[in-house]
Amino acid sequence: MKRAIIIVIDSMGAGAMADCAEYNDVPECNTLKNVAAACGGLKIPTMQAMGLANICEVKGAEPVSTPCAKYGIMHEVSKGKDTTTGHWEMAGLVLDVPFRVYPNGFPEEVINEFVEKTGCKGILGNYPASGTKIIEDLNEEHQKTGFPIVYTSADSVFQIAADVNVVPLEKLYEYCKIARAILHGEHNVSRVIARPYHIVDGKPVRISKDRRDYSVVPPKPTVLNEILEKGGRVFGIGKIEDIFVKSGVSHAVHTGSNAEGLNYTLAAVRNELDMKTFRVAESAENPKFELIFTNLVDTDMLYGHRNDFKGYGRAIEEIDAFLPQIMFAMTEDDILIVTADHGCDPTVPGTDHTREQVPVLVYGKTIEPENVGVKPSFDFVAQTVRDWLF
Repeated sequence: MKRAIIIVIDSMGAGAMADCAEYNDVPECNTLKNVAAACGGLKIPTMQAMGLANICEVKGAEPVSTPCAKYGIMHEVSKGKDTTTGHWEMAGLVLDVPFRVYPNGFPEEVINEFVEKTGCKGILGNYPASGTKIIEDLNEEHQKTGFPIVYTSADSVFQIAADVNVVPLEKLYEYCKIARAILHGEHNVSRVIARPYHIVDGKPVRISKDRRDYSVVPPKPTVLNEILEKGGRVFGIGKIEDIFVKSGVSHAVHTGSNAEGLNYTLAAVRNELDMKTFRVAESAENPKFELIFTNLVDTDMLYGHRNDFKGYGRAIEEIDAFLPQIMFAMTEDDILIVTADHGCDPTVPGTDHTREQVPVLVYGKTIEPENVGVKPSFDFVAQTVRDWLF
């Protein structure tokens, strides 16, 4: 059975796009390069051997004369710099109309409808903010009123945070589903995100494993749908199921950390999982081929948005140190694609995503290494998957 494995290192961009100023980003943004420099260098021997330092300056990693993988850069055609837009494009769906953003918070009619339909009686916040900062600032009032904390960012997101001991997790998810139903048409927001937290040693701490993303349903089929239609299987690890709203995803598992996502990926490659327990939609009992699609979100969620370049660099190194296990477990019928979906440079002003090109590495035991140059779209990933599986 032929398999393609995609690992998205969330937000590991590799340099500003030419139109970055349209997204209020500085041309100096370059997540990978700047994180490596700020950390005094990164130890990434695996991705270095694959050719990563041949396409982007990475302090601590020199270019190699004979990389073991195909390597290159992908530009983003779609308008946006968010997770949904990036993942959709790498799955072959280019977004012609950008999702709506709310730099001044959401309009009164949206908030009023949300309050009425949820019965929450009121909300706190409603402005762009860092998720960790806003729950610190508003937690005391949240404890008194029980009102959910609503906020956004430079990206197209409607985020709802709540202490799970004040607003139970299932109620928070229900709030998100109601918001998702409201935010369409004129208010075509990319994602509604549940941000549950609890109090640890007197401070609010987010619960990563219970985060949920409620995205817009993809308006057109992607390579994921093609795989299922042709008798294959698609296993989404991390927030993949949420990004595609199950469209084209037959099996899925949510994860609470990069380590968990990598371990599930390795177990899937080793065929150690009882896939029946992960089924979320109908698929072939004996699939002809498989896509294992993993998102590793810690780089973005825990470090990029928090301007923590040390944590970001450490996360990249941990991913790099794990990759050899996956590569060793692969057969000659497998390819591995390592890439990113946008940037989130923790070294430049702001805490939002950055409009960046992304690196792409394609490894396989029968793949001929080469410099694939600059690809005009993230859909190079979808094309590579099609060419391999079909």
